[in-house]
Amino acid sequence: MNVTAYLGLGSNLGDRLLYLNKGVKALSEYGEIKITHLSSIYETEPVGLMSQGMFLNMALSCNVFCTPNQLLKCCKDIEHKVGREKTVRWGPRKLDIDILLFGEKCISTEMLEVPHPELLKRNFVLVPLNEIAPSLEIPGVGISVHDAMNNCIDSKKVAKIKVN
Repeated sequence: MNVTAYLGLGSNLGDRLLYLNKGVKALSEYGEIKITHLSSIYETEPVGLMSQGMFLNMALSCNVFCTPNQLLKCCKDIEHKVGREKTVRWGPRKLDIDILLFGEKCISTEMLEVPHPELLKRNFVLVPLNEIAPSLEIPGVGISVHDAMNNCIDSKKVAKIKVN
């Protein structure tokens, strides 16, 4: 199976940039994933639990040669290796890797929902995704990433940062 998938990465604990870089590196070393595009990195306000630090977020596209569940397992394994601990939902984390899109598939299982169920509600996901795939049509929704971003009512700050 060769499918283009889109992932969202985020971090708001410790050296956030280091954790994002570790996530990208670990994904690139996984034999079933070939990263094709990386977005810029954005500093964003938290969602949910507001008494936590600002996030760094980014998106990437990759060609994957595995099933959606295998990709999910890979993402969770990388989060764990970097030191993510399960706390409260939408709480602070060293690294979060979400499957945003998996080809043209719409998936709804106990373990995985694709397109990501919060995708259309969050500019911290849509802005970096728009940078790398503005004309991509979101499966099951029928609109482009660019149009989804322009229609999003999320007013939280999303600011591109300069990385040396």
